[in-house]
Amino acid sequence: MWEHSFRDKSAELRLFRSRAILMGLVILLMLGGLVWRMAHLQITLYDKYQNLSENNRIKIQPLPPKRGLIYDRNGELLAENIPTYSLVVVPEKVADMDATLAFLNDMIGISERDREQFDRRLELRRRPFDPVVVRHQLTEDEIAKVMVNRVYLPGVDVEAQLVRHYPQGETFAHVLGYVGRINQSEQNQIDADSETQRRYSATRYIGKQGVEKHYESDLHGEPGYQKVETNARGRILRVLEQVDPSPGEDLVLHLDARMQRLAQQEFTGRRGAAVAIEVETGGILTMYSNPGFDPNLFVTGISHTDYNTLRDSPDLPLFDRAIRGRYPPASTLKPFIGLGVADMGVTTWSRTINDYGTFQLDNSERIYRDWKRGGHGKVDLERAIVESCDVYFYDVAVKAGIDKLEPFLDEFGFGKRTALDVDNAYTGLLPGRDWKHATRRSHWYAGDTVNLGIGQGYMLATPLQMATATAVLAHKGKWVAPRLMASHSGQKTIDESTTPPDLVLNDPSNWDKMFQAMYKVVSSTHGTARALQRNLQFPIAGKTGTAQVVGIKQNEEYDSDALKERLRDHALFIAFAPVDHPQIAVAVVVENGESAGRTAAPIAQSLINLYLGGGEGE
Repeated sequence: MWEHSFRDKSAELRLFRSRAILMGLVILLMLGGLVWRMAHLQITLYDKYQNLSENNRIKIQPLPPKRGLIYDRNGELLAENIPTYSLVVVPEKVADMDATLAFLNDMIGISERDREQFDRRLELRRRPFDPVVVRHQLTEDEIAKVMVNRVYLPGVDVEAQLVRHYPQGETFAHVLGYVGRINQSEQNQIDADSETQRRYSATRYIGKQGVEKHYESDLHGEPGYQKVETNARGRILRVLEQVDPSPGEDLVLHLDARMQRLAQQEFTGRRGAAVAIEVETGGILTMYSNPGFDPNLFVTGISHTDYNTLRDSPDLPLFDRAIRGRYPPASTLKPFIGLGVADMGVTTWSRTINDYGTFQLDNSERIYRDWKRGGHGKVDLERAIVESCDVYFYDVAVKAGIDKLEPFLDEFGFGKRTALDVDNAYTGLLPGRDWKHATRRSHWYAGDTVNLGIGQGYMLATPLQMATATAVLAHKGKWVAPRLMASHSGQKTIDESTTPPDLVLNDPSNWDKMFQAMYKVVSSTHGTARALQRNLQFPIAGKTGTAQVVGIKQNEEYDSDALKERLRDHALFIAFAPVDHPQIAVAVVVENGESAGRTAAPIAQSLINLYLGGGEGE
């Protein structure tokens, strides 16, 4: 028997409706999600995607500030910025770097040094998509060649920039220093501070040494920016907005370019340093070290060959003798020792001794000799200064003792770093009991004091320290700490809080008596610097010094001809002028110059004559 099943149309209809409603809800939810997503993208995330979109065609480019200029006291330009065009490459946009560089070499020439510098810059690059310089100072013809072939050179461009230039070259190399490319260590320091990072966002160069480094924050300036529209190839179509950078502040230094050039001329063929200080202001008029180097070599990157030549030279041209050369002050210390022992009452200006050419401590067999064989005879303090009698100063130094001499010399700045804006200067060495115990694990002996009495032994000073002490002496104890900056286009002033207190003598008349003794060093017929009388334009007070480079045994005599040139004595001279109203103080060291009266003293005299009279001098 056949059974027939009949369809339940009402049940099917209910099932269809429920499914249709469910599907409609699903579709509705999907449409709702889509609408929400569109609203989220169009409204909530509008700013984000607008920026992303604009970044495809609009870029923010930082603009480097113009570095401040540096002038000497007479307005002569010492450091400037010259326009130059450089060939740059963005490595991320270059498919084959070797092929690109080979193409550029065939077109405009890429030297081995250029390639060497490019590889170094590429290694030290600060961030991705930073352009890397391949060559500096392109000619107009080379620029034209690059731009015509730019379609074949993706990632290659010509960039205009200002590059630091030092028109005086070697003359101011040590004192001005130089700028150079920011290295990795400097970049890490910059990146550690967001404000500093912003300031250097458009800059590849930073002060490395000297004035350029000390006043980096003032010379650098503030960067600007420009918003530019670019095409798909990254080429700028137009500038949409621009905020100009603020240039760095200009500096005027106390340095006198004429005197600096004269010092360079006077040191021709010699090694040494000269420092001249304006007594009233403390302004450093001259700070010259010879030999020097061309700082322009370092600005865009010095080659290994050039650097090795400078580094390996036996004359040490990279070494700043003016602030880092430490020499025994020798007899140039005698005016300070003499002033001290006279003011302490250890001796008087009228007290005399008989100098037979030797000196011995009690209960000691060692003989300390005078530079003059046979001695100077009957000597008082003035004559001891004029003729540089060693025996007199052996005697008074021992009578005073190190515990009195050390603090007195300290008041003149020996053993200190007193210049306010000179970086990396050595402190020299003012020895004493505590120093010897701490460094040599030994007691201070009377023989050490004997050597200190003539500026030998452990005592060391830089030319800057000797000039500073001479300026304090010329100013009768008034301290005006040395400084390079004379004026500033901004509001910056020098912090003088570290300046030592003035030196006050028990008997102020001792200043004038020492002035007179030092004047006779030059003007007397027996003075050790009497040779200066041939060109004496202004009354000069001075003191010569001869510092041993190698020791001479007690029973031997110094023989210049038997020594190699670099083992001969150093010649030193300190001076100030005019005697009645000192305006300039000078210290000169001529390495292996032997006779200070013939080598170091004429250099100081030439500088004094130029400063006081305006003439070039001899």
